[in-house]
This record gives sequence, C-alpha cells and structure tokens, in this order.
Amino acid sequence: MKLKHLLFVGFIMILTFGLAACSGEEADGDSEGQGNGDDNSTADEDVTLHVAALESAYGEEMWRNIIEDYEAIKENVSIELTIEKNLEEVIRPQMQAGDYPDVFLLATDREEALTETMIKENGLENITDVLDMTIPGEDVAVKDKLLEGFSDTLATNPYGDGEMYMAPMFYSPSGMFYNAGLFDEQGWEVPETWDDMWELGDQATEQDMSLFTYPIAGYFDTFIGSMLYASGGADFFNSAMTYEEGVWETEEAERVLQTVEQLAEYTHPNTVANANPNDFTKNQQLILDNEALFMPNGAWVVEEMAEAPRSDNFEWGMTSIPAFESGEGERYTFTFFEQMWVPAEAENTEAAKEFIAYMYSDEAADTFLEAGAVQPIEGMTEKMEGQQKEFYSIYDEDVLPAMGTFASTNPVPGVSISDALYGSIDSVVNGEMTYEEWQATVQEASDQLRPEMQ
Repeated sequence: MKLKHLLFVGFIMILTFGLAACSGEEADGDSEGQGNGDDNSTADEDVTLHVAALESAYGEEMWRNIIEDYEAIKENVSIELTIEKNLEEVIRPQMQAGDYPDVFLLATDREEALTETMIKENGLENITDVLDMTIPGEDVAVKDKLLEGFSDTLATNPYGDGEMYMAPMFYSPSGMFYNAGLFDEQGWEVPETWDDMWELGDQATEQDMSLFTYPIAGYFDTFIGSMLYASGGADFFNSAMTYEEGVWETEEAERVLQTVEQLAEYTHPNTVANANPNDFTKNQQLILDNEALFMPNGAWVVEEMAEAPRSDNFEWGMTSIPAFESGEGERYTFTFFEQMWVPAEAENTEAAKEFIAYMYSDEAADTFLEAGAVQPIEGMTEKMEGQQKEFYSIYDEDVLPAMGTFASTNPVPGVSISDALYGSIDSVVNGEMTYEEWQATVQEASDQLRPEMQ
C-alpha cells in the first residue's frame, strides 16, 4: 500500500486565520509550519488538555513521562491524565454527562467497543491535518516520519473516504508464537505452508502435544486477516472488509474457513474452556509448557508472560501465518496497531491534534520504546535490540505486512460482523458449528451491513 499525501480540506482558510491570530507575536519554534492555527490552537493561550489512555502492559509511568516532556515543550499546556485498565467503564458515564476527554488512546476490537460506537455515531474528529503538522520540538512533518501505509487503512480511515480519524500508535507484528527451543531440540522446521502444518501436527500428536491453541477467539482477527490476504491478496481482503456481495461464498474465503475448521482438529482440548478474559493466560501457558506448539498473538505476549513458569528449553519464536501454496504462495503477518483519536465533542480540538503530532517525535518514541511500545515511524527497528528487534524484522524475511479492518457502518440492531466471524470460532473448534454454517452466518451479517456502510 502506498501512503497517500492527505490534505486537510480547509487548509488555506485555516492557515490564514492562524496567521491573523498570531500577528504581532513571535511564534514558538515548535508551532511554526503546523498549518493548523485555529482559534483554539495552543500557541498563545493556556489550555488544560484531558487525555484518556488505556492502561496496558506498557504501564502508567510511560504516560507520566510523556506528559512531563510535553508540558516542558508547551509551557501553556497542562494535561490531566485518566489511565485505567477499565477505561471504558470509567469514561463512559462522564461522556454521557457531556464531559468528553480531548484525546483518547483506545483501540478498536475491544469487547466494550467504545471506539466502534463513536465511529458509527460519527463521533470522531477528522484529524487528517495532523499529517501535515510539524511535530512539536522538531522541524519535520508527521507524514514524513510515518511508515508507509499506516495512515491509509480502514483502521485509521474508517469511512474509506481518504480522511484520517484515528492516528496509528504502537504497532506490533502479530503472528504465530512458539517455543523455538523445543523446535531446535526436536529438529523440527517451522511450517511455511498449511500442508507443512498438518504434517507437523501429526508428529506433535504422536508426542502428546497439540499443534495449536489460542488465547481467546478475538485473537483470530489478525490471524484470519492474514489468511484472507494469503488466500486472495490485498484486493480480496478489502472486498471482505467492505462487505462485497457474495464475498464469503468465494473460493478464497471458503478455504480460509475450511482451514480453521481443520485446525480445530489439532487444537488443544482445554482451549475453549479457557478462552475468556479471565483464563486466557492458561492457554498461553500451554506454549511455555510444551503442551501446544503455536498460538496467534502479538509481540506484547513476551512481557505479558514474563513472570510465568516455563520449560527448561523455552525460547520465544514468532513466525508468519502459513501460505496456502508451496513455492508461489505468499505468507503474511498482520500488523496490529492501537489508535489515538479526538472526540468530535472535545473542548480543545486543536490542542489535541498538536499533542497527537508530538506522539511521533523522537523524544516521545524513545519514551514509548523504553516501555516496550513501538511507534510506526522511520528508524525504530535500528533502536531495538535482541528479541524485540527479531520480531519486528519479520518483514525482512519474505513475509508481507497485512493491515486493515472492517469498514464502519451505521448500527444494525443485533448484527456484528466481528461476532459472526470471530465469535463463532469457539463453536467451530468444539465441533458445534460446521464451516458451512459459519460461512452462512458471516455472509448473512455482511449482507445486512453492506447497505449501511458509511
């Protein structure tokens, strides 16, 4: 995918107003050239910015350091931080009372689906102009540091209109994680095709090991996404993401669903019982204990399981999703990333945009990297070491990146494409649903959402 140089529709008019507002005053070096000088810019008035961030494995201190550094650059800005593991539960009542944060760090594909709800209700601010902003503290525009393709996907442009509503943050290659030490000990090759997987699965069964497990069914979002890319390429993936008529009845989609059904035969028997938010680490532990060989996950799993017991030969390994054909088949690894966005009801829109622009500064990126979070900007892999560098270098090994998510639609009561596609997987693995029934369920949801696509 090529990075589109997106331009904010009102650029000239806004720039004119911004220059007028700043006339007679010497502009701060970090705000020059941002092209966003609206009347609520942070250039020359005191602003209190409310930032709401999900507390993840990266921890809280990371955000405290970011705020301290940003307030040192923007002396007229003070930041109030809300950081919670259950952020949606804390923030939603405030929003219902009309009190909105100015900035959210909250990704899609969470059970509470607050971000998806805001998208469907047109509750996000258009932040396309952030790409043209000069990064506070630097003399380079955001778009000139972002990795190619990250601002040109349905995960950032949910309406498919070329406009960015969510800024890409903290990217992580997701793939199949395994115990590399076990493979060395057994003399096993990491599978490159699904035929290789089935052969290895039979060998593992002979040693009372399962080929596969998964934390929860939701982790199939990137797994199936990579399979769709491998089965039909980027155009086919986008057809599925935009609910094209009959897309789930095609040969390309059918072999993806059939492969998952076959994979169920090699899945550890305890997986479904533990595939919930309270017990999912028990499934991850199966990899550390050599009871299962592969699981879909992201690079964060290393830190998440850092204190867990493990077999003596344990060493983290990560590989791509297998190709469907030998030789000609392409292998993909989905790139998961979180998103930062501004509610349309935010009080300090321009201050929020400037804060987002700062997220791509070298200073902020280094702070994030120290906590294990990697920003999608040029030069980050050169700053990594050891295992982290190994994971993020997977695209240097004839593996292609996959990115994107389902296009936003108007709400359709009782219909969720995620529930249909991923929520059915436990039933498929248990043998309670055939791939044909699964296929029909997904196609029905797609058909109902197609007319409502925004």
